[in-house]
Amino acid sequence: MDETIDSPTNAHEYSVSEISIALKRTVEDAFGNVRVRGEISGYRGPHSSGHAYFSLKDDRSRIEAVVWKGTFSKLKFRPEEGMEVIATGKLTTYPGSSKYQIVIDNLEPAGAGALMALLEERKRRLAAEGLFDAGRKQLLPYLPSVIGVVTSPTGAVIRDIIHRISDRFPLHVIVWPVRVQGETTGAEVANAVAGFNALADDGGIARPDVIIVARGGGSLEDLWGFNDEAVVRAVAASDIPVISAVGHETDWTLIDLAADIRAPTPTGAAEMAVPVKAELEATLASLGARLRACSSRNIDRKRQALRSAARALPSPDQLFALPRRHFDEVGGRLDRAAAVGAERRRARLAAIRLSSATLERGIAEARRHLARTAAQLPRCAGVYFERRRLRLDTAARRLTVEPFARRNTDNRRVLERLALRLPRTVDAILAERRTRLGQATRLVDSLSVKSVLDRGFALVEREDGTLAKRAADIADGMRLTLRFADGDRNAVAGDGAAASDLARVRPRAGAAKPKADQGSLF
Repeated sequence: MDETIDSPTNAHEYSVSEISIALKRTVEDAFGNVRVRGEISGYRGPHSSGHAYFSLKDDRSRIEAVVWKGTFSKLKFRPEEGMEVIATGKLTTYPGSSKYQIVIDNLEPAGAGALMALLEERKRRLAAEGLFDAGRKQLLPYLPSVIGVVTSPTGAVIRDIIHRISDRFPLHVIVWPVRVQGETTGAEVANAVAGFNALADDGGIARPDVIIVARGGGSLEDLWGFNDEAVVRAVAASDIPVISAVGHETDWTLIDLAADIRAPTPTGAAEMAVPVKAELEATLASLGARLRACSSRNIDRKRQALRSAARALPSPDQLFALPRRHFDEVGGRLDRAAAVGAERRRARLAAIRLSSATLERGIAEARRHLARTAAQLPRCAGVYFERRRLRLDTAARRLTVEPFARRNTDNRRVLERLALRLPRTVDAILAERRTRLGQATRLVDSLSVKSVLDRGFALVEREDGTLAKRAADIADGMRLTLRFADGDRNAVAGDGAAASDLARVRPRAGAAKPKADQGSLF
């Protein structure tokens, strides 16, 4: 049965693909070339395929956007999140998701305000990386031999720089031609700075000692290539000092912040790079004259000091007077000393009486010494050979016996020797200890209180048990205890009237009984 018979309407039926294709054709025909202003949203950088996908939005709507790989590499500005741009391209649809999007052919910031916002954002980001830090800046060489200039070869800037350098200090200038305005400015300037740094010191092209990046004045858009991130990174990474001379004095770009020094104009950059040769020659002439004058004055002072020192020195006759006199006196005494010495030798020789008995005694003594030596020779030879045999036996055992067995044998011999030496060592130690103990005992006995009391001395103790060392320590009527070698006696300080207060005697064992009529000692 025909399905159209049951349809309630005669409207033509479309498939999904037909609708999608029709909408795609309609949108592309109606919006083949459009310019859309909006803010970039959802940008995460280029895809692994090289294409870039993001959205353009305003306060009420948004539209999907895509930049194909070939177009993305040619963009003058790279998309950035939140950046307001004007996109040029065509609208199309994506049937897979029923969405429409703009395929971007060109992308540019939406006005100077957007450029300044982009510039400030890029400045903050690069500053956070430390590319503008003062610690990275290099000092310019005082007298460069080669200067590299990165600028347009056809503009007035290069002529001003060369003219100024020729007037101040003529030297070799190498120009790396670049375009100073347009989409490729950033890449060309970055490559030029990197190229100068890549030159070898001994290559065919001289490596510059300083680089000048120069351009005349212009608008923000004209100078935008010098705000490129690649340029900033190349200048910051340069091993050669870089002078930025982009625009007039009131203009500024990011390369000015990354360069080692900023010049107000290209002519000012040339003046910073080289000194004035005439001024250097005048300075050298002045310094040379000062050096010659200083040298002359120094020589005059040295000559005057030498003359003063010469006047203070004695004459040669004065210097050699004392040595000459001493020499004469020694020479006069030499003859007498030689005669006296010869006479003494003669008397000593005359005192020696050579006789046959003296010679015989000397010969007999030598013969006895020789006989003793001959008698000892066999025994010494035997001892020597025995020692050599022992050493050979020891070496043989080391070669034939296992290491552990040899070590045990050696240890056993050591123990046997120590066992033999142990009794003698113990006896010697005990004898030495007994001697020291006896000496200490005698010293203690000689220093003890008993030995002092045995020699007739007595100790005087007060009532509190302390010793009275001086007469001033004893008051009248004070009770005292006199300690002798054989016992103690009580006493009272003062005259005999206090004798009735004496305490009973405390004799020691074996001591004589004290007399009853013992009186006061004071």
